[in-house]
Amino acid sequence: MRQLLDTVWQRRGTSWLWDEEARNQICVASEVWSLRQFLRAVSNWPDNLPSNDDQTLVVAGLDGSLDLLTPADAEAWLGDIIKPAILSFQDGYQGDAALVFWLPGCHNRIKSQMSTDEVYWLCHAPHGYQIDFGRILWGQANEYPQEILLRDGSKSAGLFHLRIT
Repeated sequence: MRQLLDTVWQRRGTSWLWDEEARNQICVASEVWSLRQFLRAVSNWPDNLPSNDDQTLVVAGLDGSLDLLTPADAEAWLGDIIKPAILSFQDGYQGDAALVFWLPGCHNRIKSQMSTDEVYWLCHAPHGYQIDFGRILWGQANEYPQEILLRDGSKSAGLFHLRIT
């Protein structure tokens, strides 16, 4: 998977972020929306985004919601509800805003297959199942997600995808 040292993820595209230092670069905790707020705003996006000088929306709760569902239900929910919401956000801001899913402590829950760059979400116990994030959310366009690095040699802070189709 390609690595990204640029800050483009703070202004465009969709990211799944688990590093607190990275999150603190784009917002304060009071600016983070709940997943419920995000889903309610679909097709009725605000004129001004709450974070990063009106460039970014940070959403928390995706991880907890996935944990409450069976793997089959989680896959259906990601494909039927979350992906259309992401597409609506992209269209609403014409690709000129960043959507960031804040996933604290989930650095070990999103895994990529090194040989294929496929990305999986590891379901919470007792399921022990992997959800094919890439297939569901970005249609196997595996060459496009990039690993966010805050500086050379640092650990991964998250994943970035410029445009989901």
